[in-house]
Amino acid sequence: MSKLRVHLLIIDPQKDFMDDRDSALPVPGANEDMRRLAAMINRIGGKLDDIHVTLDSHRIIDIAHPAMWRDHDGRPPAPFTIISAGDIEAGIWQPRNASAKPPTLEGRTIGQYALHYARQLEAGGKYPLLIWPPHCLIGTPGHNVQSDLMRALLAWEERYFASVGYVTKGTNVWTEHFGGLMAEVPMATDPASGLNTDFLSVLAEADIVVVGGEALSHCVLSTVTQIADNIGGEHIQKFHILTDCSSPVPKVGDGPDFPVIAANWLKAMEARGMTLTTSIKLLA
Repeated sequence: MSKLRVHLLIIDPQKDFMDDRDSALPVPGANEDMRRLAAMINRIGGKLDDIHVTLDSHRIIDIAHPAMWRDHDGRPPAPFTIISAGDIEAGIWQPRNASAKPPTLEGRTIGQYALHYARQLEAGGKYPLLIWPPHCLIGTPGHNVQSDLMRALLAWEERYFASVGYVTKGTNVWTEHFGGLMAEVPMATDPASGLNTDFLSVLAEADIVVVGGEALSHCVLSTVTQIADNIGGEHIQKFHILTDCSSPVPKVGDGPDFPVIAANWLKAMEARGMTLTTSIKLLA
């Protein structure tokens, strides 16, 4: 009997998402999630054929960061402000340099594109445009993999003469990129914002794909949903979501109830054929 090919997919296990005082966007429980994930890698590392890690990778100017926007008094939005298409139309919020026409926007001004973007999110049933604290900025400590997990990844590479595959996402300042497979609003001028079919093919070759990371309500949810919607029904049963290695973003003000959304999503993925398990039970 041939050996099962087991892949581990770790989504955005970065410092800025850890529940530390100096993290930009802490997710409650994230450090313990990563410690459990590290312990699992140390326990079953010999059974893992491949490890993939997605890295949220942003710039200070970003469609979902305060530096992109100003109100009518020239003030940036506070983190966790929701900007709707109606807000942009009414002039409550406008992007900076709204009349500029960057080549990547295909003839649109920044102002025209911002309205288009917000409308696309709403029409596609996506989360509304929410302004995040600047996080996972390229070149900063917040972009780094959480320390306990990083040690486990390095030890796995050295022990098994292997290489962790890192997948960056989010470098395009004009579209959010929660999911590891494609941006929230793909852009024709940026192939990297479209569906990553090469990565999808790699995952399809596995017999088991184990998933953990942060945050459950956003990048984990989006990545796994993108996979489920594009990989083909015959592969969905391969996926095992580690419920003890991923936590949701808390509810923010009057915004969406992210923990409830995450809990309902887990049930939906289980109904589609995925397995919900824990780092202790997996391959025990």
